[in-house]
Order: sequence, then structure tokens, then C-alpha cells
Amino acid sequence: MARGEQLGRQWQIIQRLISANRGISAQALAEALDCHPRTVYRDLEALQLGGFPLTTERIDGKHLWSILETVRRQPPIPFNLTELMALYFSRDMLKALKNTVIYESLESLFAKIKATVSPQTLAFLEKVEESLQVAPEPYKDYGQFRDILATVNDAVFNRRHVEIAYGAMNRGKITRRRVAPYKIWYYDGTFYIIGHCRLRDAVRIFAVDRIAEIESTDEAFEIPEGFDLESFMAGSFGVFVGKPEAVRIRFAPEVAGYIREKTWHASQQIEEKPDGAIDLLARVAVTDEFKFWVLKWGAAATVLEPESLKEAVAREAAAMVANYGVQ
Repeated sequence: MARGEQLGRQWQIIQRLISANRGISAQALAEALDCHPRTVYRDLEALQLGGFPLTTERIDGKHLWSILETVRRQPPIPFNLTELMALYFSRDMLKALKNTVIYESLESLFAKIKATVSPQTLAFLEKVEESLQVAPEPYKDYGQFRDILATVNDAVFNRRHVEIAYGAMNRGKITRRRVAPYKIWYYDGTFYIIGHCRLRDAVRIFAVDRIAEIESTDEAFEIPEGFDLESFMAGSFGVFVGKPEAVRIRFAPEVAGYIREKTWHASQQIEEKPDGAIDLLARVAVTDEFKFWVLKWGAAATVLEPESLKEAVAREAAAMVANYGVQ
């Protein structure tokens, strides 16, 4: 059994015990979690051995499990215990924001929570924390950009233009632009500004770490009434936007399961093939970002359409072969 599956089940057991006013039987837990009662008993025993304050008593001929009332009781803050647990766990997920004002504010919030909850609740949360850890994805150190992020955040909130010196990744040339920042967007470990660029007279996406200089202005702006971030990003497969095209990628049986288990794009459809392969169909902007996503699956992915993407992937694969001198 996968460790993640066991942790997920134990997390659900804790949630159900918290919400059960009079306790709950192992049989009822097993039915709710669609597993054998012996599995539930093993999980309950493991939680007890781990220090979780579980108790059991016989009521109306049944052994009912519950969490000690001193821990279950609503803490003196506007969260129930389950919400508090989720918030507590979020620290690992937010480590990518370390050294920024955002993360420091979150740390301050956690410090206030620790000072407010009872010692029993705090001990309980720390025990739960030991059972689940979120591995951070690759991220950038945004400590050096904290002043830029603070300026952008203030400009977004107050609807004020900013002047930026921006270095595009593909050209390396610094250009000065006046931007109306509509949104701060965090995606795949990077902060972006989405807003209207006066230089291009269009909505553009700017990576915060490529801003060399920034200066706030007194010039106000209003976000156009018809602008919607989801609609703006609808055709993108990540950061880069463009005109959506119909794509069809065939994935070999050995990776088909990985493709099925995620929603890669809102427009995607999956077609099953007799040999276990699948076709992924979607309408996306065929950018380098999408091309590299296809390439990461190696020979297990074959582009069927559009022809332009098929040719681009073939050229990239040929260049890769040439790099290694393989005939």
C-alpha cells in the first residue's frame, strides 16, 4: 500500500472523529472509507501510537471512537479544528514564498494561532503535522524581489500604473514600459504581473524576476469591464498565451495512466485505443511551452495534429539526437 494512500485515509479518519459528537465505530468508519474494518483498526492503533488523543468507550453495545473533548473543542479563533489543521499544513506548500512580505505575514499569522490555541490543541496539531509533509516544487528565491513585489501589490490594490524596466527572456534587451497591473499571478514557482502594457497596447504577462527597475506613478487606471483572467488564459498551456488550435497527442500504454489521472487543460478530451494507448485532444496555444511538455514524454508521445507541432517536435528531436552523435 502506498504511504500517501494510508496518510490520506488517516486524515479522513481524524476529520470524521472530529465531526462525530458521540463518537463513531470502526465499522462505520470502514463503510465510509470503503475499506475493511481491520484496516481501520490498524490506522486507529497507529494514530494512538503516534500520540493522537483518541479514546474509545462502549455505548449501546458498540465501541465508539472519538477525540478527547479538550482537543475537539472549538479554539478561540474563527476556525474549526479541521480548518485550522488545513491552514497549519499550508506552511509547507507556501515555502516557495519564503523571504517575501507574503510569507512573513503568514508566519505572523501562525505565531498568533500558536499563542491563541490551547496547549492540547497545539500539541495535537504538531502531531498531525508530523504525519504529513508537502514536498515543495522547484522555486525561486523571491527575497531579492520583495520591494518589487510590494510596489506591484500596492499598485494593483490602488489601481495605479507602474513604470518598469523589463528584460524579456528571449531577447535579453531591456525596455521601459508603463503598465496597468490588473493581477499578480503565481504560477509554477514564479510571480507574474498580468496587465495592460502601453508600449504594446495590449494585455501582457510580465515575470516579476525580470523587472530590473520599478517605479509607482500617480496615474490611475480601471480594469476593463469585460476583462476576465480565466478567459484571457483559456487557450494557454501555462504562461504563454496565443490563438488556440486543435491538438491531438497519442500516448503509449506505459504512460497512458499518468495522462488520465490529471486535467492538463480545461478543454481536454481522452479517447481510449484498443491497445491501451490514449489520444489527448485539446484546444491550446501551440507555443514552445506546449512543445516542451510533449517532448518531456519522450517516445511515449506522438503528435498527430497539428502538422506544425508535429514538424516542430520532429526538428527538436533530431537536434537532440545530433547533440549526442547518435546515428
